[in-house]
Amino acid sequence: MKVERRVATIELAGAHVPSIMLLPQLDGPVPGVLLLHGYSSSKERLASTMGRSLAARGIASMAVDLPLHGTRDDAMVAEARRDPVGLLEHWQAALAEARHAITWLIATGEIDPVHVAVAGYSLGSYVALQTAVADRRIKCVVVGAGGDLPHTPWTGMVRMILDPLASARSLKGQPLLMLHGIHDRTIGRDQAQRLYDAAAEPKELRWYDAGHILPPAATDDAAAWLVERFGLGR
Repeated sequence: MKVERRVATIELAGAHVPSIMLLPQLDGPVPGVLLLHGYSSSKERLASTMGRSLAARGIASMAVDLPLHGTRDDAMVAEARRDPVGLLEHWQAALAEARHAITWLIATGEIDPVHVAVAGYSLGSYVALQTAVADRRIKCVVVGAGGDLPHTPWTGMVRMILDPLASARSLKGQPLLMLHGIHDRTIGRDQAQRLYDAAAEPKELRWYDAGHILPPAATDDAAAWLVERFGLGR
């Protein structure tokens, strides 16, 4: 299957956002997935892993650099990353951009609007969950190496702005797939379990013999799950 790779800076919510789109060349619109990377990562990592797995199954993807990440790095990054309050100031921007990215994908006319999903890894999973709750055009959600917030002095304040448990409870019919490493020390097993327990049905949690970096099998499993959820090949 031929896949077109598009690297472009697109305008989302008033920001110029670098993106990578992998578009299978098939007759008519194809399903599409917005990919949201983790903390200190970039669009390239998800495009080269899950993006490729999706493309091999006839599903398009678009990975974007979140604020303060990838090629959007600037002199503010180091300071913001040391200060949870500074990070929260950029949270609303990330959410707005993700929501606009869904609209942008559908507006291309190359994505089937009834087969749209969002997948987030680690930090990106929080954005993915909130985006899915805000936009019912998103039919299903994949969370990789994500979970509830850790217990820190900042947790109460952060939860007022970002509460993954509340987002998970609010999915209401949007299927959720969670992928997690049993040895993950960044987002622990207990955090993953709390998020899963809070989530509305339908939901599924798959464990891997891995740490915070999930194995290739996880991306393949996620792609196969989306094929099933989208009803492709029937």
